[in-house]
Amino acid sequence: MLSLRAQELSAPLTGHLAMGSPHGPPVPLTVDSRRVLRAGRPWIPVMGEFHFSRYPAAEWREELLKMRAGGINLVATYLFWNQHEEQRGAYRFDGDLDIRRFVELCAELGLSVAVRIGPWSHGECRNGGFPDWLAGTECVPRTDDPAYLALVRPYFAGIAHELRGLWHRDGGPVIAVQVENELYDQPGHLATLRRLAEEAGADAPLWTATAWGGARIPPDVLLPLYGGYPEAFWEDAHPGWAREMRRHYFFTPVRDDHAIGADLRNAAPAGGPDDRRYPYATCELGGGMAIAYHRRPLVPERDVTALALTKIGSGSVWQGYYLYHGCSQRLEHGVPNQESHATGYPNDLPSVTYDFQAPLGEYGQVRPAYHALRRQHLLLQDAGAELADMPLSLPDAGPGGLDDRTTLRWAVRSRGDTGFLFVNNHQPHEPLPDHEDVRFAVKLTGGTVTLPEEPVTVPSGAHFVWPLGYELGPGVRLNWAAAQPLTRLEIDGTPTAVLAATEGVTPRLHLPAGTRVEGPDTTVRVREAADGTLVTVPGPGTGALTVHGPHGPVRVLVLSAEQGRQVSRVRIWGCDRLVLCDDLVLADGEELRVHTAAAPDIALLPAPPGLTGTTAGPGVRDGAFTRWTLSPPASVPPPAVTCVRSEAVAAPARTGGSHGRASAPLDADFERAGVHHIAVLPEVFDESEEAGEVLLRIQYTGDVARAYIGGKLIADHFWYGPVWEIGLRRFAAEAVRHGIELRILPAARESRIYVDPTARDGLDAARARTSVDAVSLLPLRRLTLRAPRGSGHD
Repeated sequence: MLSLRAQELSAPLTGHLAMGSPHGPPVPLTVDSRRVLRAGRPWIPVMGEFHFSRYPAAEWREELLKMRAGGINLVATYLFWNQHEEQRGAYRFDGDLDIRRFVELCAELGLSVAVRIGPWSHGECRNGGFPDWLAGTECVPRTDDPAYLALVRPYFAGIAHELRGLWHRDGGPVIAVQVENELYDQPGHLATLRRLAEEAGADAPLWTATAWGGARIPPDVLLPLYGGYPEAFWEDAHPGWAREMRRHYFFTPVRDDHAIGADLRNAAPAGGPDDRRYPYATCELGGGMAIAYHRRPLVPERDVTALALTKIGSGSVWQGYYLYHGCSQRLEHGVPNQESHATGYPNDLPSVTYDFQAPLGEYGQVRPAYHALRRQHLLLQDAGAELADMPLSLPDAGPGGLDDRTTLRWAVRSRGDTGFLFVNNHQPHEPLPDHEDVRFAVKLTGGTVTLPEEPVTVPSGAHFVWPLGYELGPGVRLNWAAAQPLTRLEIDGTPTAVLAATEGVTPRLHLPAGTRVEGPDTTVRVREAADGTLVTVPGPGTGALTVHGPHGPVRVLVLSAEQGRQVSRVRIWGCDRLVLCDDLVLADGEELRVHTAAAPDIALLPAPPGLTGTTAGPGVRDGAFTRWTLSPPASVPPPAVTCVRSEAVAAPARTGGSHGRASAPLDADFERAGVHHIAVLPEVFDESEEAGEVLLRIQYTGDVARAYIGGKLIADHFWYGPVWEIGLRRFAAEAVRHGIELRILPAARESRIYVDPTARDGLDAARARTSVDAVSLLPLRRLTLRAPRGSGHD
């Protein structure tokens, strides 16, 4: 039996932080030492990073809809000084640099915004975002040198002018401003930057700074925000993973991460903020990881979702992902815009791609982590107000250190006799074992809760949250469940609670004694015991349980683990609805859009009458849901691939940067690359309403590759295992006219490069040859579903 005594809740510190908005319209936003409050109610922001300037403006709206559908309610974005003032005194906020248009789109879609204004930003940008001309001025950057501040003032004024009327005080979406990034020893300068921004016209209720690495933050002036990544491209090319990264897969009150940005620090971390004065907030939980030339980590879905869940279980009240949406480095500037050895940085990054293996990719691809994280975000949306006031409690006997792989990792966040039990049995690189005969004993205010009723096996890789004292609906309280809570809503006048099975564990629900429960079929077992009513659901799915409470029936859905990944909640056609679909589903006004490359099924609850946009006729009942099969895609002609030059000569093994790491090949090296031409037919680019992105998918043997259209570089890739994908829609006309030229270089035998163990054979092969092994086109469709007016259930 694993036991734990829940910590008692203490009163938060209030009134000490120099931030918050005044009461009255718009909705007041305040913060104390424990949580963010919106209109006086605790609120857990779910923040996703998306760099507007690194993505085509014409596509912003659809991508923001994707973020919203994934459960993001706060969009974070950098402003890079060298993009907006590349030439001194010439400011640009047009086209893809139009921050105002981007923020207005966020407002239209009900998304809040956090702007990270620098002036030094990092983000794997050239000079950390500093313009090249800054190096030629007589000033000391990142200090209170008056000459430096005189250059920052007009830049901040330009940003504030662009955002006029969009600040929270004006009813706009901008609720947070971050100044600087990874500045460890200049608290006075951080305070000065906030003052300068406010003097320029910036006005947000929340002001933040990154605090990892023991950063010294001006007390009570800025909120310290933390991070944590599953891997690190900024480590050396050693095998395995950085030791400090292990910490993120343990439940712990420790917020700091000394590994982030360690290659840019000259001194060991010391000190840091007094965490007792601030809520546990994050801005850089790894949604994936970038690829550097010398180190190319592979980040599977579970590495991302286990880390995120462990942070929630450890007390996070602000989940911030970096990156949530991948993007591309800008190529419109006079010099390359990425971090590189040529600009004095320790790492060589690709010239174009900044995909980050993020939940949404460089071209908007939907990755498995997107669906898996949404499951967590549904819980935060539904129960965040309660969770924000629940402190962390750790078990009586926990792991002995970062190398302990045998002790089950678990924790509880609770208040009074309600709470949530968190378990993580996953970490990258080093699998954790199955844990057999597991039961938990949690001592809450009202007594000890023991669950499940019989021991279970927690499989390797599992990470989940189970509820304690959870209200399923009015007057219907769940003592505990061995299933993950997702959301609660009213459907056709009936309160409905949705849970999902934990992979490898039969769902069980424990209700007060005497509760009457009806199952959708005979497989559901209801057993009365002295301590309550136990409901066992051997076959979780779309069938609904009915739990009879004092105020009427409550519908309970216990979905399978796979359906837990498929489910989303949308408000459309007059009411909230549940959707089950393997693909991305967006609600946009009166349209429900499915982004797909296949002929997916979609199930809705409640089902609207007269649904149009499908080809399968009326829907078919599937438990409580109604299911439709959407139209199949048309066939796509395969691209023709021609080998222009098979011989390829590896670039010399070079090292560079402050750490002497392997350097990427230079532009001139690609003159001796293997060359292949890909022809694309015009019919690939369907111009119908359904037409979406067209992904060129390339499997190749090589070290690095570049793609050109008409002699212009459009994409690049450091090989690390997965298929290389290039979105062609934005290049459609030129791609048809010229085709795509691929240039592939082999790896120098002497180059020291890390790839995941699963990809080592591929890198070894790339030291001997280059080849294009497979090429295909994957058109994505945007299938639109509509319902007639009057289909709502309000």
